[in-house]
Amino acid sequence: MKRYLIVVAGGKGQRMGGALPKQFQLLGGRPVIMVTLERLYAIDNTIKFILVLPLEHMALWDELCLKYEFKVPVTVTTGGNTRFHSVQNGLAVIEDTEDALVGVHDAVRPFVSQKVLDEAFREAWINGAVIPMIDVQDSLRQIIGGEGASTAVPRDRYRLVQTPQVFRLSLLREAYSQRYVEAFTDDASVVEAMGGRVYAVEGNRENIKLTTPFDMMVAQTIIECSTLQQEA
Repeated sequence: MKRYLIVVAGGKGQRMGGALPKQFQLLGGRPVIMVTLERLYAIDNTIKFILVLPLEHMALWDELCLKYEFKVPVTVTTGGNTRFHSVQNGLAVIEDTEDALVGVHDAVRPFVSQKVLDEAFREAWINGAVIPMIDVQDSLRQIIGGEGASTAVPRDRYRLVQTPQVFRLSLLREAYSQRYVEAFTDDASVVEAMGGRVYAVEGNRENIKLTTPFDMMVAQTIIECSTLQQEA
C-alpha cells in the first residue's frame, strides 16, 4: 500500500521571533524544515513526501534548496489560510484513487522516532485513524472564572498530542470534504467531527514542536547529543 506524508509548514512563527518564520530558522546549521524532511527520509525513503508552503515562501524555499543542496524528493504545493485548508491542498496533490495511507506532520517537529512513524502507519492500516500521544508529566489545573481561581484535574485523563497523525486516504479525504470550523485544531478533530474514531500510539517525548526560542535551544541540544552518540 502506498504511503504519503503531508508536511505542513505554514506557520508565521510569531512566538519564535527573528526575521524568518520558525520553519526556516537554522537548527544544526540547516533550516528546520530541511532537518525534518531529511530525518523522515532517512527513516523511510519509500514514503512520498508532500510539502505545503505559503505562496510567499516558495521563492525562499527554492533559494534554500540550492544553498543547502537539499536532495530529498518532495512534491511542493501552496498552503491555504488555515492549517485545515493547507492539508486540503496537500490531499489534492495525491492522485491515487485506490486506498492508501496518508500522514500529516508538522514541519517544525524534526525528532519523530522511527518506532513512532512505523507504528502510526501500521495501526492506521488496521484502524483507519491514529495519532501519537504522550503522558502529561506536570500537574494540571482548570481555570474557574476570570479572577485567577482554579481547581486540580487528574492528569492521568489527559495526553499531549503529536504528529504525524496517520489515516487511510479515503477516510481523510472524506473528513476534509467538510466545511471548515474553528474547532478543527488538528486532523484528528476533523475526522472526529464526521463521527470517525481515532486511535492512539505512544509518541516519543523528544518529538517536540519548535514554537519558542527555548524550544530551539532544546532542539539544538538534541542535535548535539545525537551527533556525539554517532561519533562515539
